Amino acid sequence: MTSTDGDAPDTVDVLVVGAGPVGLTLANILGLQGVRTLIAEERSSLIDYPRGVGLDDEALRTFQSIGLVDRVLPHTVPNQILRFYDAKRRVLAEMAPPDARFGWPKRNGFVQPLVDAELLRGLDRFDHVQVRWNRPMLSCAQNSDGVTVELGGDTPQSVRARYVVGCDGGRSMTRAMMGVSFDGTTSATRWLVVDIANDPLGHPNSEVGADPERPYASISIAHGIRRFEFMIHAHESDEQAEDPAFLTRMLARMVPYPERVEVIRRRVYTHHSRIAGAFRSGRMLLAGDAAHLMPVWQGQGYNSGIRDAANLGWKLAAVVRGLAGEALLDTYDMERRKHARAMIDLSTMVGRVISPTNRRVAGARDALIRSASIVPSLKRYVLEMRFKPMPRYEQGAVVHWGAAPAGTLFVQPRVDTRTQRNILLDEVLGPWFAVLCWNNNPRKILGETAFQAWKALGARFVALRPSTQLDWSGQDDPDVIIVGDCTGGLKAWFDTHQESVVFLRPDRCIAGACIAQRSPELSAALIEALTLTPGGGEFVDATGSLLYVPQPASESSGAAAGSA
Repeated sequence: MTSTDGDAPDTVDVLVVGAGPVGLTLANILGLQGVRTLIAEERSSLIDYPRGVGLDDEALRTFQSIGLVDRVLPHTVPNQILRFYDAKRRVLAEMAPPDARFGWPKRNGFVQPLVDAELLRGLDRFDHVQVRWNRPMLSCAQNSDGVTVELGGDTPQSVRARYVVGCDGGRSMTRAMMGVSFDGTTSATRWLVVDIANDPLGHPNSEVGADPERPYASISIAHGIRRFEFMIHAHESDEQAEDPAFLTRMLARMVPYPERVEVIRRRVYTHHSRIAGAFRSGRMLLAGDAAHLMPVWQGQGYNSGIRDAANLGWKLAAVVRGLAGEALLDTYDMERRKHARAMIDLSTMVGRVISPTNRRVAGARDALIRSASIVPSLKRYVLEMRFKPMPRYEQGAVVHWGAAPAGTLFVQPRVDTRTQRNILLDEVLGPWFAVLCWNNNPRKILGETAFQAWKALGARFVALRPSTQLDWSGQDDPDVIIVGDCTGGLKAWFDTHQESVVFLRPDRCIAGACIAQRSPELSAALIEALTLTPGGGEFVDATGSLLYVPQPASESSGAAAGSA
């Protein structure tokens, strides 16, 4: 339930500060789990101009998990190719990652205001989620059982929340009230960023010009919008850069009639490489730009914030619903910090490679890149974006046994069930925990005690088989969904891992994996490590309908009763 103004509820489970993409995504995740959530936003409406221009496969998978990906896709350009050029417009490198192991293309152009609007509309599904505009956070005070927040506006109001999450950007008031540092650097280099309607080039190409005379970027995004970025030299003032004549001169290098373009907006930006000293302080947490800022060169600022929401959302829901102890929230910082830091470092390094204005330095860089591209393995490394750090949690809400793939994202191929064909795996797994077994019945492998524990947690049980065995009913179980591996993608994954049983978290990270015979032991270790408490909480599905009400183990029908 969204609102333009008015009173906020006096008491909520989670108060989200900021109605940007991270706050909206987090609120959708919490809404799906029945968590009473309030978003307080100091602005009067969503920001209506483009900022981020690239979505990755992980972000789209998160939007899929909250039931909104079909609304988002019309505002995207999938499989976006990015080329890097030298001063003579010769290709230095190209990024065109071919695989979609997580179900979606790795690079997608998008129009952020339209996608953010879909995230906002998604909250209309939930009576227990509200948005209040013109409501800045004025102060807050926390104690052992909650946070009291004073909200401003025409009628100031006090709200009591069990937890507060600051998704309020790089100048985060939440972070300041937490007394948390924001460590790192701000680049001395400035950039003029301009978005233009009725794309004067019109082609789908996107490029970065590593031209020492003036580095630039030209990015095609959806609905006829093109983003241009031009470096501002040290002797050029912000006032000069904001003069329309300056933009005309910049665009003259790119388009034949620069004076005819339709400018949506222009701004001067500096790039920041910063990370908060802590993502959590008691009952207050940070996500998105409030927790970390990075240069734009890998398009990961927006996507890193969506990762934060996906990681934190299910943990908050589990704690609020009594399914896990509060210690689970400590794993948010320990899991997300290392990956956010890696993305900051990568983006900063790419910016340094692109930005030299010394021709001798730029020439040496070009020669090095061309030499590397001669080596096929190095060329594939760049082309397929293998340099992009992938989440891998060495500690946190995971259990590592040997070389098992715990702490990494599980693949999402297309699969068949007995009633549906060629659907993405996550559509079968649902919004919560899942236990997957290759070539086995999960109940038989886990044993009744462990099976009932995960059933009481609302987990879904999935038996993965070759498609040839999809309709064989010899091991049917009313609490197990049968999945046929129609593409071979699942078998390919299990072929490269010894583990045949996989416990998946709601964010599709592998919490733990093992061979079949050890699954009861791993189950017990996971319940302890994740501080899980089987038997608490209620869950709703993507439509807002009640999905699961816990009952005593002997009576429970489970979250996914009945085979597909």
